[in-house]
Amino acid sequence: MKVVGAVRGKNYRKKKKSILKEIISWTIYLAIVFTAAWLVTHYVAEQTQVSGESMYPMLNDGDRLVVDKISYHFTDPKRFDVVVFPFHYQEDTYYIKRIIGLPGETVRISDGVIYINGRVLEENFGYEAIQNPGLASDLITLGQDEYFLLGDNRNNSSDSREPSVGNVVREDLIGRAWFRIWPLSKLGFLR
Repeated sequence: MKVVGAVRGKNYRKKKKSILKEIISWTIYLAIVFTAAWLVTHYVAEQTQVSGESMYPMLNDGDRLVVDKISYHFTDPKRFDVVVFPFHYQEDTYYIKRIIGLPGETVRISDGVIYINGRVLEENFGYEAIQNPGLASDLITLGQDEYFLLGDNRNNSSDSREPSVGNVVREDLIGRAWFRIWPLSKLGFLR
């Protein structure tokens, strides 16, 4: 009988070591998964939800998007990209707008028309003609790292025309709105 007890004791120790190995293995696996998820959401892509109608008709209140946070580390933002940036006067508030003016350009809005470097900007993103040019009623010269941003719903948008937003510097561009994941009926890449 003592022999049988010794065998059980040995098997018990093996099972205990096996369970401990399994716990350590799962702990390491979960740590790797959580670290990878953290790295992706902080440096590669992030999910966000649109609040408000400033980008109507392209984006609506409640739309869920994936923001590409990595491509601007390798390429320059382009005119008409839809970007996310922080609103500095309210913590944890981010805006989503369209790039209209690029670094070094001049921007002016007159009679509802956008002028870039003195020429009419050919675009069809605006929902309606601009009624209030705001700061852009005077010529705005963008610095070497500044962008002029507008919402597509031009008469219902807080954007670079307002002193509280103004020109946005490149380092403040969190990323480019890239893919809509909700609602499912509009699932797809943003243009």
